[in-house]
Amino acid sequence: MASSESVDETVLTLRKVLTDEAQPLARRFRALFSLKYVACQQPPTEKTLPAIQAIAAAFTSPSALLKHELAYCLGQTRNPDSLAFLHDVVNDAEEDAMCRHEAAEALGALGYESSLEILKKLRDDEKELDVVRETCDIAVDRILWENSEERKAEKLKSSDFTSIDPAPPLPLADSQPSIADMEQTLLDTKIPLFQRYRAMFALRDLASPPDLPTAVAAVEALAKGLKDPSALFRHEIAFVFGQLCHPASVPSLTEALSNQEEAGMVRHEAAEALGSLGDVDGVEETLKKFLNDPEQVVRDSIIVALDMAEFEKNGEMEYALVPDSAASAAVPAA
Repeated sequence: MASSESVDETVLTLRKVLTDEAQPLARRFRALFSLKYVACQQPPTEKTLPAIQAIAAAFTSPSALLKHELAYCLGQTRNPDSLAFLHDVVNDAEEDAMCRHEAAEALGALGYESSLEILKKLRDDEKELDVVRETCDIAVDRILWENSEERKAEKLKSSDFTSIDPAPPLPLADSQPSIADMEQTLLDTKIPLFQRYRAMFALRDLASPPDLPTAVAAVEALAKGLKDPSALFRHEIAFVFGQLCHPASVPSLTEALSNQEEAGMVRHEAAEALGSLGDVDGVEETLKKFLNDPEQVVRDSIIVALDMAEFEKNGEMEYALVPDSAASAAVPAA
């Protein structure tokens, strides 16, 4: 077992890689996911706060893609030490909208009622961007649910995924809704986004593992969400496909990535989802077509996605940077 001194050195090394703009983006992402592992340890250790601080230190980066991923990782920590950093990002009107959205979503994932005032203010500000307002709306509902009696009474299906999601799946009931019923809820723009997200994550759980009898039908239902009027909603569908790694999602993800009129936050998520499907024939070739895309966040996502695809093909255990081999960590040519 490593001594505390050597672990401190590990966090420091990872922080240096993460915050170094001269480092290849894919290598910085691997450093981030290594720090996330430390920051998410339960119960927290003496390394938890330094890891959270190391992640937050990279919010000075000009890369919107990296910063939005920082916010996501902080939201997964279950740790109140992440709150102040996320409050600063979501409140910063000069910050990239994708980062602010992810910070709001992260606050919802953390579930602390102390975030409600900030989130409600942004949700109700008609001058705010739709993607920020919509995310704050879902985050408020998630925090209220997290701290409710209703939550205690609900029985949820156990999930294959360890992520803290923007909404829990629909609760289990005596009479379970069919995939068609869930799809109807998923696509109904008249009901609250939080409820639609609950249907989304319920469908996700019916598509994992990929050999479940319900998997392909659930993926096909989710794919219809990529035509939703909300860019936020479409991007979350792409994120779910990245979690599932189901080959049936490749056509709809390819279509989303290829659509130059699609929002950058959706195309970037589609690219990274395809990266997680890197062992599927033709996916790498598709990704390489967008290495010189006009949109920076898409170009950056392609670099990370190709690195993820290489990781999938090599059968590596963790998409992370092992500090002992930091000097020789493999990254894609860019």
